[in-house]
Amino acid sequence: MTAHVEVSTQGNGLRVSEQPSEMQKDILLEAQAATDKEHGLTFLKSVRLYPKAIAWSMLLSTAIIMEGYDTKLVGSLFAQPAFRKRYGSQLPNGSYQISASWQAGLSNGASIGSLIGLFMNGFISERVGFRKTMLGALAFLAVMVFIPFFAPSIEVLQVGQILMGIPWGIFQTLTTSYAAEVTPTHLRAYVTTYVNLCWVFGQLISAGVLRGTLARTDQWSYRIPFALQWIWPVPLIVGIVFAPESPWWLVRRNRIDEAKAALLRLTSPNRIEFDVDKAIMLMVVTTENEQEAGTGTHYLDCFRGVDLRRTIISCSCWGIQILSGTGLRTYSTYFYQQAGLPTDRAFMMSIVQYAMGIVGVFVAWFLLPHFGRRTIYMWGLAGLTSCLVVIGGLGSASSKSSPAFAWASGSMLIVYTLVYDITVGPICYSLVSEVPSVRLRSKTIVLARMSYNILNIASNVITPYMLNPGAWNWGAKAGFFFGGTGLLSLVLTYFCVPEPKGRTYAELTILFQKRVSARKFSTTFVELSDANGLNRPPSTEKGD
Repeated sequence: MTAHVEVSTQGNGLRVSEQPSEMQKDILLEAQAATDKEHGLTFLKSVRLYPKAIAWSMLLSTAIIMEGYDTKLVGSLFAQPAFRKRYGSQLPNGSYQISASWQAGLSNGASIGSLIGLFMNGFISERVGFRKTMLGALAFLAVMVFIPFFAPSIEVLQVGQILMGIPWGIFQTLTTSYAAEVTPTHLRAYVTTYVNLCWVFGQLISAGVLRGTLARTDQWSYRIPFALQWIWPVPLIVGIVFAPESPWWLVRRNRIDEAKAALLRLTSPNRIEFDVDKAIMLMVVTTENEQEAGTGTHYLDCFRGVDLRRTIISCSCWGIQILSGTGLRTYSTYFYQQAGLPTDRAFMMSIVQYAMGIVGVFVAWFLLPHFGRRTIYMWGLAGLTSCLVVIGGLGSASSKSSPAFAWASGSMLIVYTLVYDITVGPICYSLVSEVPSVRLRSKTIVLARMSYNILNIASNVITPYMLNPGAWNWGAKAGFFFGGTGLLSLVLTYFCVPEPKGRTYAELTILFQKRVSARKFSTTFVELSDANGLNRPPSTEKGD
């Protein structure tokens, strides 16, 4: 007799019982059948089977528009004359500037708050579920918007940025985790990269709003942009109240009946042959395999055994977004201005930049069926590094009195944005959601985003000094610095980042358990019977 996890889709959980090994084989056969069925789904079949999952995922990801909006908003306000006059100090030449130290402080305020929100999300979302966590974060944000809107001083504005960053930290990872868990293999990359599209939408809206208020010289030139953040929370709360919970989360909580009901709400079984029991069985087997192989449910478990490698890869993928020069995109309007463009043209260039970013994400969706995530990521880094070196070269050869060089630098930053939003920008979300183990997905994604935010804080400290004429005054020459870090990122990607395209979560777990080289993930054949954890008795651990 062999210890075996008996799965009941009529009951409320898992139970360990003594069953013949033949029963264990039957369960593996059902799970393997579900795996084969998922592999057999084409993109169009997946869309027909999971249209509701796509819709719910897109609804939750829409919250990222708010974060993208404010991230761009603060950096762009540094180029807004009325904002600089209200919160800045006068330079000897009579103009007003927000000092480099306060630029760094305001930019980092949201990042610091996000770190708090990220850490909280790792606990809260796994305790109460994705839906309730999202609703609480949205309600908190709606209240916090009052602080920057009425901020009488730059110090109060800083407090507002920190507090608003807490729910943004929750949005950053919860939306990605939810998207990865409610859709099948052939849709994962699309719904997770859609999160990046929401970022770009938010940044584009921000650039457009600031361009529209540029002519104003009163306080409403910056208060109107802050006030527009109230548009999002209420309708999102109304919609998310009715959203189904992640079936993977329900399986992790041993609520099998509820997981089955949630999966039925996410699919349209009448349109295509679909066995919900086998699909749930695959989730159970995947979760139990990880549990039996030693994967825990706490933050420390992310740094133990096989999961340490998965955590390092996830953290690296998100950190590379900063190392590849995205700091210049955040400060693009200010960058254009310091490169020599008039203020109104600087704002217009930002709008063009983020419009191209939207185009880039759609191009990425076209590339996904034809190329692997790893391939797109590597070629993207090569292109970004080349763009940054060219920008640095133009900065070395130009002067503020040369409009041609200013336009050339601005144009190269637009090319950089297009390449970024085709490759590193959206593909990162797919990688960080697919690489972690099922039991540690939320916490691993949290740690990955924390790595991003920590590097972003460092970038937000040094980038204003690079661009600010009252500090280092590098201007476009900052491209050389980020070109160097981009090259290091390319080398790291080649040796460490695997290819998850076309793999179920169960197969990815086996590949990591077998310690397959990152460069061989796409060519290695695996079956569920290869799982390390299935060769020994299961644990009765119930999680947090």
